[in-house]
Amino acid sequence: MRRTRLGPLCLAALLTLGGLVGAGISPAAASGQAPAPPAAGPGSHASRPAAASTGGDSARASAGLLRAMRRQFGLTEREASARLRAERAAAALEPRVRRTAGSAYAGSWFDAADGRLTVAVTSRASQATRTAIGSAGAVVRVVEHSASSLDAAKSRIDRLSAPAGVAGWHVDPAANGVVVTVVRDRRADNDVRRFLAQARAAAPVTVETVAAAPRTFAAGTVGGDPYYTGNVRCSIGFSVHGGFVTAGHCGTAGAGVRGWDGSYVGEFRGSSFPDNDYAWVSVGSGWWTVPVVLGWGTVPDQLVRGSAEAPVGSSVCRSGSTTHWHCGTVLARNETVNYSQGAVHQMTKTSVCAEGGDSGGSFISGDQAQGVTSGGWGNCSSGGETWFQPVNEILGRYGLTLHTY
Repeated sequence: MRRTRLGPLCLAALLTLGGLVGAGISPAAASGQAPAPPAAGPGSHASRPAAASTGGDSARASAGLLRAMRRQFGLTEREASARLRAERAAAALEPRVRRTAGSAYAGSWFDAADGRLTVAVTSRASQATRTAIGSAGAVVRVVEHSASSLDAAKSRIDRLSAPAGVAGWHVDPAANGVVVTVVRDRRADNDVRRFLAQARAAAPVTVETVAAAPRTFAAGTVGGDPYYTGNVRCSIGFSVHGGFVTAGHCGTAGAGVRGWDGSYVGEFRGSSFPDNDYAWVSVGSGWWTVPVVLGWGTVPDQLVRGSAEAPVGSSVCRSGSTTHWHCGTVLARNETVNYSQGAVHQMTKTSVCAEGGDSGGSFISGDQAQGVTSGGWGNCSSGGETWFQPVNEILGRYGLTLHTY
């Protein structure tokens, strides 16, 4: 077992993003919070089914996350806390109203302006159903298309061959249709116009533009930053029992992983890209996992207490080894992203920026893990958008259990 005496900066690097820690190092030293008991290492945990705990009313956000939200959204500390409480309530309410609406359900989203969940239903929803949803605390909106019909329409677009000028597409419940995003200076291209014509034949489509095509956020080796596989640097997402989850484009199954100090950490045990963008890495050689998202010295570290999915419109923050800590909002779920390497499905789009080397890093809402950074467009100087692969999908795919505090 490797035991090393480290200063604060080295310890921060060792903690990385999802909480990977070398033997003998206490996570409390970097976070200033009560230490979580470390995992005993790979092989010591019994096989467990995938779990997605919600954290419930005990969910808490670090002072650093609140500060980041205040800076991003122009909120006071009290307003930031109130927004997180409202978002937690909306996340808990969403599956209940979905069941109540049944086949008339047409999607939902969090409205930060009034702090409530808006639920769209078709005219098939009875007045009693609408009243029940409203009584539960949601705003009800009647629309034309159900969520199931829009999902089917999006699936028809998924079967089309998208040209490079098309960035992606997703169901937008607020617009009650499918939004196709096109790179601004490519909209007039003949192949883009043909794709849009085919998409409009398959679904009620709205076209939006973005400044640049999406790309993944892996980077070449930069000394001192975790983690490395070959000549690629990426970021740890979240600790799971026996390892951590990250982006699939960062490495293939069987590839070895080195930590910030160049020492062997483990290997990719599973990886999928494109189509998906997720992977998990087993850890050993004196490394263990802790349920922490690193604040990189600019904000206190955030403990992870569950993985309840935040509704569209909710605040979300990202930690990455290049640009560290940034916040924004969830813009869309289940988006198909058209990377140059191929389409990736079931992604969540956010207004958070990212740059090369941030790939694989943590997306978190409050204290609830959301997903791992995949790619996007723009940067953290001029702005942009970033997609993440939802963490619960990764847990379910590989039968992993999120390490929570």
